Amino acid sequence: MARPIFRLTFWKLVFFFLMAGGLYATFIRFTQGLGASTNLNDQFPWGIWISFDVLCGVMLAAGGFTLTAAVHILNIKRLHSIIRPTILTAFLGYILVCAALMFDLGKPYNIWHPLIMRNPRSVMFEVAYCVMLYTTVLALEFSPIVLEHFNLQRPLKVVRAILIPLVICGVILSTLHQSSLGTLYLILPEKLHPFWYSPLLPVFFFLSAIAVGLAMTIFESSLSSRHFGLHLELPVLQELGRVLVVVLGVYGILRFEDLANRGALKMAFHAGYETYLFWLEIMLAIILPLSLLVQKKVRNSATGLYLSAVLVVLGFITNRMNVSITGMEGSTGVRYFPKWSELAVTGMIIGIGFAAFGLAVKYLPIFPKEEVAVENSPEPSSVAVGAVMEHAGD
Repeated sequence: MARPIFRLTFWKLVFFFLMAGGLYATFIRFTQGLGASTNLNDQFPWGIWISFDVLCGVMLAAGGFTLTAAVHILNIKRLHSIIRPTILTAFLGYILVCAALMFDLGKPYNIWHPLIMRNPRSVMFEVAYCVMLYTTVLALEFSPIVLEHFNLQRPLKVVRAILIPLVICGVILSTLHQSSLGTLYLILPEKLHPFWYSPLLPVFFFLSAIAVGLAMTIFESSLSSRHFGLHLELPVLQELGRVLVVVLGVYGILRFEDLANRGALKMAFHAGYETYLFWLEIMLAIILPLSLLVQKKVRNSATGLYLSAVLVVLGFITNRMNVSITGMEGSTGVRYFPKWSELAVTGMIIGIGFAAFGLAVKYLPIFPKEEVAVENSPEPSSVAVGAVMEHAGD
């Protein structure tokens, strides 16, 4: 019996509503402006489109520079199987970050201005240039996958010949802007809450990007195993888990030592809005995943690694939201909560990202063909946008 051309599933329906809501919110944004489409104002000009779509989006795509450096520069060949899905995630992430930025800019048609109106003393100028250049580098790193698919051997040889310099440039550019996103907030010592203001913010942003890059690789491997019958070898995920323990340990020690040296740690034991969200971040990003990953049986389990990765991702998303929103509310005297249209645009961008990943995995050689699902594949929880991948290409 012939397979139906189109099958309507629950997750396709969810994806449809995400797109419908997002497109309607997009119409409002670009016809009526920021005032009608957001809850932003002069006292609180940066909301979820910056804090989640940009700050978190750049962080979630950080696996692209950490793992390509490990394989191509440090020559850790056993991690080679994770390079393609990681580069795909990073490439899609940066494209969507650029798209999200267009929503937040008051005059998005002026986004080209930094190219000719240079201000080398501005941190934001450096971030803009690094993001533009690194997106270009990711496009070139991703291009061999497309060239292989269409059997274009001559350009494929050219790209492979310059691959190592591309990876080195990517590592430098990504290191610069991952840390500089934290540097943006160093100009706000009187406005950012002591829980999150620190001279070490650039270091914290860089370390958190490495941790999330590792966690996202485990996470996307688990989803691919469930929804596409593919998997990465468990020993590779176990090695990522061991490195993740070290990165989280270093981050946690530096974070608490910094809080203690600045006298801010004692504030963590006083009830309050910021205190609750601070401990939520610490529990999700450091305490819970470390308590799991230090156990050998958890690191040897695909399910345990998946749960730990989810905690790390959620924890550092909470951290970025705390830095950019929670930590700023006290000084501004307002409580910001995104308007439905802000959430709709964010949901649309997330949905597009997962659907694009699903289509790429289905039609391009992202995973080795011989990989098949294994019995101990994790059973990820039903995350709406994640499961959009399930039949994205049907």
